[in-house]
Amino acid sequence: MKNANFLWLSLCLATTTQAETLDDAWTAALNANHQIKTAQANTDVSQEQLQAAQGQNLPELNVGTSYTQYNETPSAKTTIGGQSAQFAMQQDGSVRAQAMASLPIYTSGKITHNINAAQATLDATQANEQVTVLNLKMQVADSYIAVLRLEDAVEVAKSHIQSLESHAKDVKNLFEQGIVAKNDLLAADVELLNAKQLLLQAANVYDNAKARYNQLLTRQLNAKVELSKKFPELPKTSLENLNQNALGQRPEIAVLNQQIQSLHEQMQAMKANLMPQVALNGGYQYQQNRYQAYEGLWQANVGVDWKLFDGSTGHKGEALEKQALALQEQREELSGQILLQVRSAWLDTQETQQRLDVAKQTIVQADENLKVTNDRYQQGLATHTDVIQAEDLRTKTHNNLNNANYDFALASLKLQRAVGVF
Repeated sequence: MKNANFLWLSLCLATTTQAETLDDAWTAALNANHQIKTAQANTDVSQEQLQAAQGQNLPELNVGTSYTQYNETPSAKTTIGGQSAQFAMQQDGSVRAQAMASLPIYTSGKITHNINAAQATLDATQANEQVTVLNLKMQVADSYIAVLRLEDAVEVAKSHIQSLESHAKDVKNLFEQGIVAKNDLLAADVELLNAKQLLLQAANVYDNAKARYNQLLTRQLNAKVELSKKFPELPKTSLENLNQNALGQRPEIAVLNQQIQSLHEQMQAMKANLMPQVALNGGYQYQQNRYQAYEGLWQANVGVDWKLFDGSTGHKGEALEKQALALQEQREELSGQILLQVRSAWLDTQETQQRLDVAKQTIVQADENLKVTNDRYQQGLATHTDVIQAEDLRTKTHNNLNNANYDFALASLKLQRAVGVF
């Protein structure tokens, strides 16, 4: 039999310097994935909305023109020397044009609160974009590990076939020597054919996993996939520190915090709208009228607008306040879920680390057991069934080692995602 570490050694040797690392996969996904582009577009929208709110502090300039035609010339009636008389006041057809500017001077804080609300919304959108980034990176990591796990499963299936082929040759030689019955020869062939079927199934699942991986990276589904087996190290700190870091770093909480802040600012802006609004207005007006001494006039004024009663503003403010309260409850619920996620992922790392240590020990024993059983079979001291059972045990231990290895890597990545960093 082959050395116990042959499978892992051959896999390591097969990994070239061109193999794609998990960091490479993350970079490729973040540069091309449609989920990220959608999140970035939403951030751009919030940025424009902030600039729109800031623009409320700037002067507003309006220009307009019109032409008016009357069916009669506008005239005024009067009495002169006891005689009735009338005279034209305006042309029957005239052009009117104006350019007016308006600048808010005092808005009782409405514009400031609108700007603060827009800024909080932008911060929430940016945090939500980070959530999308972390979710995508976790999806890529999950798919990345799935590809490697199935790649190794295919290699184990191949080694299983090689072992059964070697055993089938031994059985054939012993059968030709008349040492074993034909039943052993037939059983060995059946086991070999069954193993080949399992390899076909494993290869099909492996190909589907690579297609899923390519889809996440926005590549052709049949693009070649060569992955490195290097993963980020597990954070070395206590569970309490992990919990504190998660509550302080998770962007999902930042999203809710900023949304709550935005609602409070909107509520204050709405209340300020009921307070005095002072604006400076000025501009130039032109009225075509040959009967008027000055057709063009400059003007300036300061206007005050104070809405003393509005039956809807109060209810709108209450609605915003209740929305903020709902988000606060959601934030508290999310905090509990985050702590549960951190604890669950941390426990998974502990469990998978222990499984990995055990798997490394049992794999040597399983390989040696198969070697001893094969030798006993050739000496007539063991049955064909004993050999198959030993080979199945060897295959199972190799699969256990692979699964423990990748379960540990996946648990470590899930713990980092639960904390809010990769």
